[in-house]
Amino acid sequence: MENHCGTSRIAGCSFSVHPMSDKFVDYIKAGLNEVDSSKVWMKTDDVTTTVRGRMEHVFEVTEAILLHIAKTGVHVAFQGTFSIGCPGDSSGDVHMDESEERLNKPQFKEIEQRIAAKFSLYPMGGGDYMDTIYRQIEAMKEKGVEVTPAHYSTRLDGDTRDIFTGLQDVFRETEASGSSHTVMTVTVSANSPSHKDDRP
Repeated sequence: MENHCGTSRIAGCSFSVHPMSDKFVDYIKAGLNEVDSSKVWMKTDDVTTTVRGRMEHVFEVTEAILLHIAKTGVHVAFQGTFSIGCPGDSSGDVHMDESEERLNKPQFKEIEQRIAAKFSLYPMGGGDYMDTIYRQIEAMKEKGVEVTPAHYSTRLDGDTRDIFTGLQDVFRETEASGSSHTVMTVTVSANSPSHKDDRP
């Protein structure tokens, strides 16, 4: 099968959020509607929501949607797959011309929301990425994020902003190290009734 690679460095994320409530539809719709997504291409179907655009806006919109739901106190889970590079397509390329200004930052900058997250990074197509990943993990620790190894992933515990900033940094720097196609999977839990210290 012939592989067609896009030339744009557009980033994207296919994600789903799962509020643990009978009113889950209301929580999801509010999150999608009240977050400013004007700087990304976004489409929702019956399985996931996909956002595409500049890397910083993709991370900001996904973080803002999670925060909008989590700030209510409901237990919510987030699962997302971030991707940049080959194979690419042109949907949403117009958003690559957007400015760096992050439209949701003023609305959520005062929210302090602790989360637990696990991420796995898959650099494809070359690049010297292991040292890059280790450096970015150390940078997360310096911001107060607790980092622990887990099967098939790395666990992060801390403030939502610190964790999403760290995830964006490791994703960006891995791509910059020479990976032509970079994929990262992220799972987040907020407001869980199960605490880390209770795990066996």
